[in-house]
Amino acid sequence: MRRKTLLTLVTVFGLAASPAVASASQPGGWEGTWTASVQKPGDGFAPNWSVKGFADQTVRQVVRVSQGGPAIRIQLSNKYGSTPLSVTGATVGRTGPGAAVDSLRPLSFNHRDSAVIKPGGQLASDLVFLPVRPLEELSVTLYFAKPTGPVSYHFAATSTTYRASGDHRADRDGKAFTETTSSWYVLSGVQVVDPNPRRDVVVAFGDSITDGVGAAENSNDRYPDELAERVRGRFGVLNQGIGGNQVLFDTDLAGEAGTKRLKADVLDQPRVRTVIVLEGINDIGFSEISFPGVPPRPRVTAAQLIAGHKELVRQAHAKGVRAVGATLTPFKGAGYYTEYGEKVRDEVNTWIRTSGVYDAVVDFDKVTADPNDADSINPAYDSGDKLHPNGAGYKAMAAAIDLGSL
Repeated sequence: MRRKTLLTLVTVFGLAASPAVASASQPGGWEGTWTASVQKPGDGFAPNWSVKGFADQTVRQVVRVSQGGPAIRIQLSNKYGSTPLSVTGATVGRTGPGAAVDSLRPLSFNHRDSAVIKPGGQLASDLVFLPVRPLEELSVTLYFAKPTGPVSYHFAATSTTYRASGDHRADRDGKAFTETTSSWYVLSGVQVVDPNPRRDVVVAFGDSITDGVGAAENSNDRYPDELAERVRGRFGVLNQGIGGNQVLFDTDLAGEAGTKRLKADVLDQPRVRTVIVLEGINDIGFSEISFPGVPPRPRVTAAQLIAGHKELVRQAHAKGVRAVGATLTPFKGAGYYTEYGEKVRDEVNTWIRTSGVYDAVVDFDKVTADPNDADSINPAYDSGDKLHPNGAGYKAMAAAIDLGSL
């Protein structure tokens, strides 16, 4: 125990003496405990604060970590910004009721209270001594004194974010935070110090079903959340899902194609061992309908999607990352369902199950299917749109993952 305590102190103080860096992948004892893939500012599927940005306003955002540690740092992103982003100040603490916060700590950047993030860049805070437990909720508060213009964000947080006029980063009771939204802004990650670092982080990568659309607000019922509850902090579980994202195609609405964003969102994260890939249903569905923000294109084929999955596996293996393939879940009755699309889904799922290209397979299709109609989602797991699972469905998906495959 004494040796472990000494190792922890050496690691923490060593990192505390190091300046904040822009690279998420820098080693040195850091591991991811929470992430969100950032998107271009836009009205998206619903109004939000990303396009207008912030001016003399404070934003308080709630996240739940997957693994614990003796100290933390946060990561901020200006990936899609066209001008430098000024962050006047920031704090972090343990989440209380609503916008309230406890154990509040000021954050610094290169030993300064404020920071400027260059266009396209990201920035990590300095280490802050705030011990966190697995599955604990943290509130990260950012104050923007100057107008930011449009900001990078993550649309489908399924978590309440709070806003107040003026500088309220040090407020504990949260009473000034009278406005709310369900997206995250600028915040892209939380990392913890691991005194005995090893390559064991698992990243869930995909679309809205990985993102947790269909789960209840503030429930932390996304399938990666449920997986994190199963492992109880033995390793980090990161969520890099984006609602509407596709394997093959970029959209302003839902980000770069999976084959393009895998590097930044997964492979550049520190100490990633395994990626779980659940993606492709939007490539199928959006090629069948017209939808704002999604350019029209010819129907996608199973061969094209399979080639995209092969590319994802190739990239993962090139970095020594294990790839687990997840079968595409049922979507009969969803807004973009067609019989042709179902045929493509079946072909892709058969390939995922039988090709041997993935290192392991989790059969989310079978887990979530209606016992009386395999092309439809089980009514007990349906959030209501015939596409996205509810909390019970996400829990069943996480329970189906063989922990030994990770």
